[in-house]
Amino acid sequence: MTIIDSIKTSMLVPIHSAGIPFIAIFVILTVIMGWFWSPLYFFGLVLTIWCIYFFRNPVRVTPILSGTNKNNLIISPADGRVIEISKITPDEEIGLPVGNWTRVCVFMNVFDVHVNRSPMLGKIFYKNYIPGSFFNASLDKASTENERLILGMETENGKKIAFVQIAGLVARRIICDVGIGSLLKAGEVFGLIRFGSRVDVYFPSDVSVMVLKGQKMIAGETIIGDFTKSSKSVREHLNEK
Repeated sequence: MTIIDSIKTSMLVPIHSAGIPFIAIFVILTVIMGWFWSPLYFFGLVLTIWCIYFFRNPVRVTPILSGTNKNNLIISPADGRVIEISKITPDEEIGLPVGNWTRVCVFMNVFDVHVNRSPMLGKIFYKNYIPGSFFNASLDKASTENERLILGMETENGKKIAFVQIAGLVARRIICDVGIGSLLKAGEVFGLIRFGSRVDVYFPSDVSVMVLKGQKMIAGETIIGDFTKSSKSVREHLNEK
């Protein structure tokens, strides 16, 4: 699908409420510019369409397991591409117990959907906003040096995970609509990052990783991890066949 096709499609989907003021501003600027010089109407229209495209909030169908295991899938909180999968000991700021954890990093470019969705069903027990720099979000140091907002979740299965909204080179505004005590469903919208950024997800190292580096992610739909499987990556499973 081309960018033009994506824009046409996005015009038919819901828009995140955070984008409404920006769309209104673009519309007003288009009228003003066109009033001074009519060819600027076209320029303003293009910018307005792009603004609508950026703040699109498409409907997503979140997968679940059946039976007693139905709340054991970790779902991608962001559209974009996986730029890193690693086993790490998170810094204290992440709010997780000391130990080894898996971190999956999803990078969003300016053409991706920027609405963020909850990875699992659970309750927010930790929230930590940290001011910082605005390096390119694809760099590893963005996780520790960029502006970021961390959410810790006690999941319905009794485990803990964390997910981090990280500002990027041109992203200057992290929006998070939930706080400590908030209950979230898997795939439920909890926030947005404006104009290019990334989201990191932390989960126990013994949980199977279901994605590969470079894989395209769809927020609310792509399965990142599965608590019902042992700690083996997709690549390891494939190598066994």
